[in-house]
Amino acid sequence: MTDNSSARGGRSAERTADIMRATLELAQEVGYAKLSIEGISARAGVGKHTVYRRWSSKGAVFLDALLSSIEGDLDYPRTGDLVADLRVQMINAVDLLAKPPHDRLYAALVGEAQHDPAVAQALYERFVEPQAARTADRLRLAQEEGQLSPDLDLETVVALLYGAYYHKLLLTPFPVSTKDVDLVLDVFFRIGMRPPAES
Repeated sequence: MTDNSSARGGRSAERTADIMRATLELAQEVGYAKLSIEGISARAGVGKHTVYRRWSSKGAVFLDALLSSIEGDLDYPRTGDLVADLRVQMINAVDLLAKPPHDRLYAALVGEAQHDPAVAQALYERFVEPQAARTADRLRLAQEEGQLSPDLDLETVVALLYGAYYHKLLLTPFPVSTKDVDLVLDVFFRIGMRPPAES
């Protein structure tokens, strides 16, 4: 006896994957501004109603499509060397977000979040906040081990560490590189993030 519900579920998942793949293909070809539900549905070979059953707007489908494509290992190693651990994770983030094709796509998603509160909330909850929490956890461990000043506000430190990359990625035509990672870490650990040496 065939399990029709399982077959329908499989077809639905396949159709969802087709729509998200079509969304990314079109976004790369025509840019986010020219992306449309009509174009997505035509590329995926489905009706518009099929797209709208799953997503409320092109911003919503674009967010799902992009976040599903940039899943990667952004956890922190725990080697005991804070700077080395930060460097590994930050380079992984640069490789994931700041190189073609994801660099311009992610910039477009951040831009859409400025106009669509639902996209902004989903981007924060599903991507930005979990990454910030991972970084704060690693910095908190360094505080507990005496590698960082206990007075540092970790939320602010996370924003400062990653702010340089967001600025370069979103506001300039220049690529983010591993040299940027090294420079930021060098600057931060030269200006007093480490606890003062005992006299």
